[in-house]
Amino acid sequence: MLDTFDLALLNAVQRDDMQTAESLARRIPLSPSAIARRLRRLRADGWIARTIALLGSRLTASRLKALVLVQLSEHADQAGKAALRERLLAEPQVQFAYEVTGAFDIIVLFDCAGMAAYNDVAEAVLVADPTVRRYETSFVKHEVKFAPFVALTGTA
Repeated sequence: MLDTFDLALLNAVQRDDMQTAESLARRIPLSPSAIARRLRRLRADGWIARTIALLGSRLTASRLKALVLVQLSEHADQAGKAALRERLLAEPQVQFAYEVTGAFDIIVLFDCAGMAAYNDVAEAVLVADPTVRRYETSFVKHEVKFAPFVALTGTA
């Protein structure tokens, strides 16, 4: 069970995981050693899955991002769906893939060096797959907001 201190720590490290225990202790009323212990426990217990670095727009602004809505064949079997999921997981250009409800079955975000790279990955992952009935692509013109944070309140 998470308490309010854990939630405050999780909120803080989601925004910046490079903060020291000392700097966190200035905002969260715990000692730096208690904060360090709690963070170790939160990682060990799986509340923090991993820590990553988000690249700045100096490196990412010129890349091609494509949101792809994928509709599966109505006769797609579980083995075909599992194989598609595995290809999506293994593909480095796939930043996220979600199974969704509605007219489409999967939403995928591809991040590619350019159009040729997108065409190659779409061909390899989607076109060549008999499980995929059709897909529609929308290209990202401008990033309005990217904030992969979950605001935690109360107790979990």
